Formats: sequence, structure tokens, C-alpha cells
Amino acid sequence: MTYDNSVATEGVDVLVIGGGQAGLAMGYYLAERGLSFVIADANPEVGDMWRSRWQSLRLFTAGQYNNLPGLPFPAARDVYPGKDAVADFLKSYAENFELPVRLNTTVTRLTRDDGRYRAETTTGPIEADQVVVATGPFQVPFTPEIANELDPDLAQLHSAEYRGAEDLPEGRILVVGAANSGHQIALELAQSREVDIAVGQKLPTLPQRPFGRDIWWWLTATRLARVPVSSRLGQRLSQRDVVIGGGLRELRKHGVQLRPRATAARGRTFTFAGGESADYDGVVWATGFRIDHSWIDIPEVEDERGEVRHVRGVTDAPGLYLLGMTWQYTRTSALLGWVGADASYLAERIDAAKATLPSAKPPAKASS
Repeated sequence: MTYDNSVATEGVDVLVIGGGQAGLAMGYYLAERGLSFVIADANPEVGDMWRSRWQSLRLFTAGQYNNLPGLPFPAARDVYPGKDAVADFLKSYAENFELPVRLNTTVTRLTRDDGRYRAETTTGPIEADQVVVATGPFQVPFTPEIANELDPDLAQLHSAEYRGAEDLPEGRILVVGAANSGHQIALELAQSREVDIAVGQKLPTLPQRPFGRDIWWWLTATRLARVPVSSRLGQRLSQRDVVIGGGLRELRKHGVQLRPRATAARGRTFTFAGGESADYDGVVWATGFRIDHSWIDIPEVEDERGEVRHVRGVTDAPGLYLLGMTWQYTRTSALLGWVGADASYLAERIDAAKATLPSAKPPAKASS
């Protein structure tokens, strides 16, 4: 496949920003409807965001739940793929459907004038009638301010930078954050290090295979995977993350010492809620990410936090959409095997809106 790095100001029907699973699924449905589009991705290669994660990362969704529209994930049932398998799948997906991905292209500003969008990018401007922001929820690594009080020579890594135990010195390591990423990293480090984990809040835990079936079989069968965020139950479920696996009990079993929330730090010493303190030789901040929509220069879509306001990915600006966000519509909206449902929904909206846009051309008259 030849990636498309030629699209400039002449424009397309749709610009998709982000070439991960959300952007590629969006591309599949846009191609299916015959729309012209380009997918702008900041990475040198499709799948690079997955390749950059830590080496031992495993999905908590089995192979049969990781399909994208039109192509099954190449893994056996009940096998939990690693991050490189996901990256390879995304690359082959783009190639299989000949999706027009413009690589090494970071969108630095998005504006709208006279009903048409213009994206300033590192490889030149792109104009489009409609835009799908498919950059997902994992954009800017978040590290608490207490990190600034630690010694400069103390090894510190955010989970986005962590690749393996060899990135950290021998000795005692603190993992801050006990959601799924912190849980996996702490278990890996416990094989070769003394590890503590700071638990800010005890998250609900679901076993990976209750009663011999994958948890996603149960969530699908009970329809809990499809509860919309607009419902009363969806509102409740969306307020808390869930750890899939052994949870805190598994961490204890592997020798990881549980600590309460880290409240302060100085030098090489952390203080925890309750007043206890301990010294460490390295820290992994598994403290999540923040969404950065500051490059979207369209004031009417911003909420009070500066994020883009939307309902199921549809914003207040005609022709501007989000895709791949956590709880965009359901618990599964940001997951590999389910993002296609929201992409299909948006493709239908995009296709229907095409004829109503100011730049839409009238249909050609039939010859007599």
C-alpha cells in the first residue's frame, strides 16, 4: 500500500485525525460509503502507539473480542494478545483496505470558516467538509505535582514511558496508581524488584475468566457492555474504572506491598495518607492521561474544562465529531473490538450531513 502524503488545501469530504483503531475503523466505513477522506496520523508507522507501550503488555480482551470492521483479529479464542500483535493487526488492516493514511502528520490547529474546516499540520494544510477527531483518551501523560519535589537523580517514569524492568534501577520501586496499567506493571516489576503500589482508591475488580468464561462473554451476554452512558445505570458505571484480573489480592500474592494514596514527596521519600512514609529507588507513575483539545480552535464546542462537548461523538459544530473516547456511548467505546459500532454510527451521520453542508455541490443534471 502507498500511504497518502499528498493531500493539501484542495480538500476532502472528511479528515480523520488519528490513525489508531478508532481512525482506521472510521476509514473503513467512510470508504464503504464512497466518501473521499484522509487519515492524518502523527506516527511514522500505523500501530506505533501500541508498539511504544511496555513489552509485557497484554490485552484484557481475548482474541475473539478484538476484531475491527471487516477483518477478524488473527488470534485464537481465549488468547490474550500482546501489544505488538495489536500493532501488526492495525498495520495490516490499513493495508488490507488501502486506507489513505498520511503519516508523520501532527495536526497543530483546527479551525472552521464559512462552514469548512482547515487543519494546519506538520506536513501542510488539509481542508475538509467534515472532521472526525479520533485521537482517543490517552493523549497527555498526567503526573501529579508532588513529582516535582523528588530528587532529580531519582528514576521516574510515567507508564507511557515504561518499557520493562530494565528501565529502573535495582532496589525498591513505587508504582503510583492501581488501575489496569499500574496493576500489570507492578506484577512485572515484582518478579525482580521489591515493589510497593500506592492505591488512591480501591477500584472494583472483575476476574478475567469467571466460571471458565471470559469476562467479556458475560458482559456481552448480559448486555452490560452495551449500557449507554445516557442511562441511569450508565451514569453510575462511568464514574469508576474497573480492574480486570486478580486485583489487589493478586498483587499481595506476588509480594507487592499496598500503600494508601501518596500525599507528598521530598527527595527520595514518599508520604502516604495516614502519615506513613518510605524511601524508594525508582517510581512509575501509572496515573493516567489527560485529554488535550487545545489545538481545536472552535470555541462553540468547548465545555468549561476546555474539552470538546459532544453527545455520542456529535459536537455542536456541524460536521465535527469525536471517536474512540472513553464512555463515548458505552463502556466499550474506546476498546479495539467495539469501536466500530460508534464509527458506523458517525459514518451514517457524516453521509447524511454531506448534502446539507455549504460546500456541497448540487447534483449534476441528467442529459436529455
